[in-house]
Amino acid sequence: MYISTPVKTYLCLFLGIIFLGNMNASAAKPILYDLKCEHLTNPIGTDVLIPRFSWKINSSDNGVMQTAYEIRVSSEIGKLKNADVWKSGKVTTDASIFVPYNGNALQAKNRYYWQVRVWDNKGNVSDWSEAQFWEMGLLKPENWKAKWIQQAEEKTVQSAPSPLFRKTFEVGKTIKKARLYITSHGLYEAYINGERLGDAHFTPGWTSYHKRLQYQIYDVSEQVKKGNNAIGVMLGDGWFSGNLMGGHHFYGKDLALLAQLEITYTDGSQLIVSTDDTWKNTTNGPIRTSDLYNGETYDANMELHNWATPEFADANWKSARSNPSLGFDHLVTSPAPPVLAHERLKPIKIFTTPKGEKVIDFGQNLVGWIDFKTSAKAGDSLVFYHAEVLDKQGNFYTNNLRSAKQRLVYKFKGDKSESYHPHFSFQGFRYVKVEGAKENIDLTNIEAVVLHTAMPQTGHFETSDTLINQLQHNILWGQKGNFLDVPTDCPQRDERLGWTGDAQAFFNTAAFNMDVSGFFAKWMVDVKLDQFDNGAIPHVVPYYWRDKQGGSAGWADVATIIPWNFYQLYGDKRILEDQYESMAKWVKFMADNSTKDLWNKGFHFGDWLFYTPADDVDGRAAVTDKYLIAQAFFGHSVQLMINAASILGKDADVKKYEDLLQKVKTAFVNEYVTESGRLVSGTQTAYVLALQFDMLPEELRAQAAQRLADNINSYQQHLTTGFLGTPYLCHVLSRFGHEDLAYALLMQKTYPSWLYPVSKGATTIWERWDGIKQDGSFQNEHMNSFNHYAYGAIGEWMYQQIGGIQPSVSAPGYKEFIIAPKPGGGLTFANTAFESAYGKIVSNWKIEAGKMTLEVHVPSNTTAKIQFPEGATEVKDATGNTVSETQLSVNSGKYSYTFNLAQ
Repeated sequence: MYISTPVKTYLCLFLGIIFLGNMNASAAKPILYDLKCEHLTNPIGTDVLIPRFSWKINSSDNGVMQTAYEIRVSSEIGKLKNADVWKSGKVTTDASIFVPYNGNALQAKNRYYWQVRVWDNKGNVSDWSEAQFWEMGLLKPENWKAKWIQQAEEKTVQSAPSPLFRKTFEVGKTIKKARLYITSHGLYEAYINGERLGDAHFTPGWTSYHKRLQYQIYDVSEQVKKGNNAIGVMLGDGWFSGNLMGGHHFYGKDLALLAQLEITYTDGSQLIVSTDDTWKNTTNGPIRTSDLYNGETYDANMELHNWATPEFADANWKSARSNPSLGFDHLVTSPAPPVLAHERLKPIKIFTTPKGEKVIDFGQNLVGWIDFKTSAKAGDSLVFYHAEVLDKQGNFYTNNLRSAKQRLVYKFKGDKSESYHPHFSFQGFRYVKVEGAKENIDLTNIEAVVLHTAMPQTGHFETSDTLINQLQHNILWGQKGNFLDVPTDCPQRDERLGWTGDAQAFFNTAAFNMDVSGFFAKWMVDVKLDQFDNGAIPHVVPYYWRDKQGGSAGWADVATIIPWNFYQLYGDKRILEDQYESMAKWVKFMADNSTKDLWNKGFHFGDWLFYTPADDVDGRAAVTDKYLIAQAFFGHSVQLMINAASILGKDADVKKYEDLLQKVKTAFVNEYVTESGRLVSGTQTAYVLALQFDMLPEELRAQAAQRLADNINSYQQHLTTGFLGTPYLCHVLSRFGHEDLAYALLMQKTYPSWLYPVSKGATTIWERWDGIKQDGSFQNEHMNSFNHYAYGAIGEWMYQQIGGIQPSVSAPGYKEFIIAPKPGGGLTFANTAFESAYGKIVSNWKIEAGKMTLEVHVPSNTTAKIQFPEGATEVKDATGNTVSETQLSVNSGKYSYTFNLAQ
């Protein structure tokens, strides 16, 4: 066919335009990353019958929104293209988090592979993501073929040697896959053919053991071999049988093991090796004692070489004892990641104290254990003691540990090189005192290993002020140390419990610093299960005390506060669905214990550890009426019920709780507010809670905020709040126009303040504002933790007000968010970043010669509102164009603005 030259020219131009357009579309096509099933990456073991998928989108284009997705699921990775299990088809939506599986019923023990691709509003389609997987657990009790086994002889002492169990078995065919399903009463470490399985510690974790016990699944396809094999497991007392505050054996005395090894051959047949009374048991191993509080004693002379291999001779071991009374109904998988080893810290120095003690300084208060490698004569011992601080004279100080010994004993067997770290105990420490063959420990052969739940760090916060940066460091390290499977109050003394008040106060800060979604999803199940029949929430969860203690305002409100905040920060509606009944029961408890809608009875901790002068001759102790606090939290929890009911479409409940809230607020005003608007408790905490929870009529709020400011100034710009007032203090000041005063409190260096502990060398958050007093002496040794994160709740204000990253109430999970930094306190820059459910949000600003530069990154598939500081003038964008608005609505991309600040 003949085509004329002009036509050829136009045709080539037209095709070229199409080609270039396709090139541009291809170059800018979205890239998918950080894919998760539920809250985890490639989880092995879930009992969620309708799992949900999440992904993040990265694009070089600005203004990118997802317009559709397609998910495919298969039974084998090679079948993904055909999606033999489920194919969603192209679904038109911008949803990219918690997208539910919608295929046929999932089968126990099966692994499923999945991929996703997305379309965007620029006409691009992504490649299929990298293949991901999840694996189902044992979904029914009848899927367990194993029997619970215990050591041959019942435990007769409180802290006995760690029992060892083993079983040999023969594999006669070619292996396709092998899985070990395992749990225990107590803690376990499992081995196959001498190789330790996995890198998790303190398994199976701590839950409300009588109501649910977690099990783990290990892919052992590489460890099991054709021919002779052996499986070995050793147990420790842990939380189940060991020391807990107030005694031993709260969940049970005797340790137990349940293990089921399923080997699938390439021909489709199976071999199942399960715990039963054919397993062998001994207590003649090297761990002579293990305890969470007191530490471990390890005798290397009693090591059983290759005890978990098929070659080991176990003729003198006894038969394990099966226990059919232990069942399977309460066995569950976990949505939380495991406890792992993270940083390894070298000592910064080893020195001798005035008392002559040899002490190792690791430079950081941490949670974990020591790991050393050295040698000594057979029979020699090394004894290690752990402490957080030195006393005023520079000596090793352990009085604040109360009864917790935090002691490790290692007895040498005389090899050229021996190494050790604990197995079933962790310590909270910066300093380690060494006794015994101490000349064998130096700066080169000992390390501190940091342990905590594997939560990726999501937040970054840095300013021009080194003390504020150290405060942020302390907040983060306090979180690391206390988020070891459950959110503990402290990690060193004889406590280490899941105190509910601490957890709810710190939750928002925790969610900035690290991805705590799986961690709290797991713990909140126990909050619900441990709730008393009358609706009260225990003081600690998991709950173990034999007498029911709970229902304290601000502690029990964890039942409403964390579910709602979790939904807001992660966009996970399911937590509201799962916790709604528990939330309602807690609100009903408060209503049932009220008289004419006034909750003024029962035990309450109040504003725990508020400021109290040493010589309070003029009555300046900041004592807040505990029932005023209770009524304020009553109102707050009712408001959260309204919020949750609205999201879940429970219209009748919305109306019911709206009516209740009005009555609760009226009762608050009638009981605690004078005609002039003064609160009967004139403390900072009283005004903070009344304002934060909107307990006052609108017309009284401004004067109440001024009374709060006046109170702070009367203390020379110092805070006086405790655990319940502190988290909201600076938020209230900012909300009511007292930003400068909020900064003054943050920057305050003298006691009581956030920076006072920093000035005293703190590397974590303290339990008390003056854990170390101004003269160098200590606070009350019976309650003086130096790693206690509650006061670190100021971190949320730092991220939101200094950094300016704020969630939007209308679009949870940072689908929409606000960037509104408020510079102050003499800071000249702040760099803030947060890895949200949709991607990385950045808000960086700096001030030079009265001019401020603001840089903002908005992830793909989200939008943001940028609010410039009050008084900003001559605002220009990156291209030099003038911006007339004080607030901008922007789509995804990177933005930069410069403007003058009001002097």
